[in-house]
Amino acid sequence: MNIFIHEGTRRVRVLFVCGKNQWRSPTAEEIYRRDPRLEVRSAGVSPSASRRVSEKDLDWADLVLTMERKHRSRIEEQFRHRDDLPPIRVLDIPDDFQRMDPELVDLIRERVEPILTALS
Repeated sequence: MNIFIHEGTRRVRVLFVCGKNQWRSPTAEEIYRRDPRLEVRSAGVSPSASRRVSEKDLDWADLVLTMERKHRSRIEEQFRHRDDLPPIRVLDIPDDFQRMDPELVDLIRERVEPILTALS
């Protein structure tokens, strides 16, 4: 996976994405907020998301991690006019959890850490 690190920073900019930016992606953002390897944001793809994925988010991100394949597909469809999307990886985490649910926290770490290790 080729990740371009923005000039002047050593930290990878990761955008976590789920449907409504209500449970999963804000949990991931919270988990990794103080991680010295990363700068993080979260957003959703649904029209009813508390914070929707924007062009600025995609310009900012080095890597997008979506919770489900359908979230990646929505980003690719909504921003199909762009030929410079950052790499998008799917974590395959179902919408079965509340925010900061211990099982969700463990699952996010289990899925994200191998990706981060591969970047090193």
